[in-house]
Amino acid sequence: MTSSPPLAGNLANPSGRLQSIDLLRGAIMILMIIDHVRCYTGQPAGGPEPAIFFTRWITHYCAPVFCFFAGTSAFFYGRKQQDRGKLSRFLFTRGLLLIILELTVVRFSWAFKVNFTEFIFMGILWMLGWSMILMALLVRLKPVTVAIIGMAIILFQQLFALAPKALPVAWQQSFGNFWEFIYASGFDWPRPFAILYVIVPWVGVMAAGYGFGLIMLMEPVRRRRICLIIGLGAIAAFIIGGSTLIALNKPDDNNEVPFLFKLLNQRKYPASTWYLLMTLGPPIALIPFAEKARGWLAGILTTIGRVPLFYYLLHIPLIHLSALLVNFMQYDLSGQDWYWYAPFAEVPPQYKWSLGLLYLVFFIDVVILYYASRWYGAYKQAHPDKRWLTYL
Repeated sequence: MTSSPPLAGNLANPSGRLQSIDLLRGAIMILMIIDHVRCYTGQPAGGPEPAIFFTRWITHYCAPVFCFFAGTSAFFYGRKQQDRGKLSRFLFTRGLLLIILELTVVRFSWAFKVNFTEFIFMGILWMLGWSMILMALLVRLKPVTVAIIGMAIILFQQLFALAPKALPVAWQQSFGNFWEFIYASGFDWPRPFAILYVIVPWVGVMAAGYGFGLIMLMEPVRRRRICLIIGLGAIAAFIIGGSTLIALNKPDDNNEVPFLFKLLNQRKYPASTWYLLMTLGPPIALIPFAEKARGWLAGILTTIGRVPLFYYLLHIPLIHLSALLVNFMQYDLSGQDWYWYAPFAEVPPQYKWSLGLLYLVFFIDVVILYYASRWYGAYKQAHPDKRWLTYL
């Protein structure tokens, strides 16, 4: 299998990058903006109203796809280096960089202040960083083995919740507080941390994505067929399994919630197996179509998908500044104190944005981010000698 051409068929563009992965990653990074604009608007993270529900739901694809394809990108970076030691060192240092950026640049961007004594937010870069550090160990193994470990973590993740309870009672509380960084086990977060993304099952998602690189090496017809089988199989498993669980559950106070909303409203924190099947199945099934995509829209998505970290670091301060500008234009005030604990913002009800305004700001910010990404992508391509650019 590993003797297949490194970038078979229509898989890559002339620069050697994976077009399908860049395109799909660009798509989910655009969707990500919807939810992060929402954080500054006072709109809830979901709810029974369809417009609110799907505004939140469509962004659920972002973290799983980003994490999964980060693993696949690591696989191809390793093939390019032809040295697992170099890959391991790169993943370790890149992961460490992401953790530092989460605690400094990203923390400041969300709130325009940093106070480690009051609030330390553990977001997606924190999770990706620790996952990469753990992957630095796993990539010493064969890709198939890494994929099996990743899928086992995803499928049997709830076993991690039992770890603190297996200890003597006197140790459970202190160990449980620490274990909340690894997997949510029913203990309180250690102050002042707010742990949005735990390490499990996300490291499993990245490991599965790493093993998925073997499939991306296959010749085009076989690769596309297998992607369709895996993607559609995951969707079918989610629909059948999720529907069965809803049917077996005892009636509760949510009987008036439509069945579709119950099915789609899967647990994200920590990400359940059903949630991951729901969010990873469709993108994998779309890979054969993403490989063949052409035109202006494909170009926009691919441009953004090629510079994910640059885009991510830029989008939060841009959205924050946009929110301050909108509040000033609408209410003659900034509302900056509402955002001191962003993304858990506390916008007074009378200043809540409409969904129309949310999507208008989303569109404007995406246009700005596209042109910034296009500039940075060109700069990066023109300076292949600058090694630090591989980290951004």
